[in-house]
Amino acid sequence: MVKMDFEKMSAEISLKEDALFVVKNGQLTKVTAKPHGQDLIIWKNGQVLDIDRSERVRITGQEFI
Repeated sequence: MVKMDFEKMSAEISLKEDALFVVKNGQLTKVTAKPHGQDLIIWKNGQVLDIDRSERVRITGQEFI
């Protein structure tokens, strides 16, 4: 749950869920958790520019991926 108060420029987030929150130019972006993989945060001039998401697939004898 995210509740925004734009007059005070504050936000209330739930601490009961796993997520990453990015604040950029006064806007809040929630990056949700995924089962496997990694997220690489790209910074430029002190601000988050991009998030590069990759997914890991474990080899368990499947015929193809």
